[in-house]
Amino acid sequence: MLKTPIPSKTENLANTAFDALIRSLSRPGRIRDLPEPGETPIIAALLDRECRVFCADPLLMPQVLASGAMLSEIEEADHVFLGALTDPDALRPVRLGSDLYPDDGATVVVRARLGEGQGLRLTGPGIETGETVRIGGLPDGFWRLRRDLVCYPRGFDVFFVDGAKVIGLPRSTEVEVL
Repeated sequence: MLKTPIPSKTENLANTAFDALIRSLSRPGRIRDLPEPGETPIIAALLDRECRVFCADPLLMPQVLASGAMLSEIEEADHVFLGALTDPDALRPVRLGSDLYPDDGATVVVRARLGEGQGLRLTGPGIETGETVRIGGLPDGFWRLRRDLVCYPRGFDVFFVDGAKVIGLPRSTEVEVL
C-alpha cells in the first residue's frame, strides 16, 4: 500500500512562498501575498544546500544558516538578500550571468514600500500593455543603475518585499521612471 507523504508546516510555507514568487515574476508589477511577512518565507522557498547566498542583514542570518545554503561573497552568490538597501552601489557586484548562461544571474531580494514612492511604468514579457506601480524606500539611483547593469538576457531578477507583499521584476522587464 502506497502512502502519500504529508507535507510539514515548513514545506507548506515554502511551497506557498515559491508559488507567490513564481507568479510575481510571471506577471511583473502585480503584488502577490507571501504566507508570512518578511524574507523568511522567501528563504524557505529559494535556499537549499546547493545555493550560494549573500546576506547583508544579520537578522536574517539564522534563517539563512538553517537553510543549509553556503554563505558566499556577493560576487559568487546565487541569491542576494540586501535587506533595506541604502546604497544602490551594493548592486554592482551582483552576478549578471552571460548571454550563453543567463541563468547564472543572481536573484536579489530587497525591502521596499509597495504602493508608495516612485512611480514606474513596466513593460515586457508577462505584461499585457504596461503596468504602473509605485515602489518606494529605494535609494536614489537604484533604477538608473539597474538599467545600466541589466542587458537582457544578462542581469538579475529582483523581488521587492513589503511585509507579506512581494513584487517580482525579472531582468526582461523594462522600467520607465515616471
